[in-house]
Amino acid sequence: MGAGERRGERRARAEREGRRAELLAAWYMRLQGWSVLEKRMKTARGEIDLVLRRGHTLCLLEVKWRAQEQDRDTAIDGWRLRRVADAAPLAAARHARPGDSVRIDVLLLSPGCWPRHLVNAWMPCD
Repeated sequence: MGAGERRGERRARAEREGRRAELLAAWYMRLQGWSVLEKRMKTARGEIDLVLRRGHTLCLLEVKWRAQEQDRDTAIDGWRLRRVADAAPLAAARHARPGDSVRIDVLLLSPGCWPRHLVNAWMPCD
């Protein structure tokens, strides 16, 4: 087996783990009182893993899975959050209602640990 095949297998495994993490995140957020409006919202400007609503709050959630708990804190960075922030106006146009607040959160997951929910993880600096 060549290096390209190994990379392809690793990428396929990472994709499966990511989809599983998004499923777990959706259930966790439902248990917290959120409604899932959309999963894996793709736009020309970026992708949002989960679009959620609770009351007058629209939450754009980035989900990250890491095999080790200690790796969760380095799973998210400005580049990844920027992709969600770039897609945020399109998500808001599709899902926000008058008077809603819109925020970008992150949910960090790893086996055997409670999810770590970062509320308002992205604040634009204009």
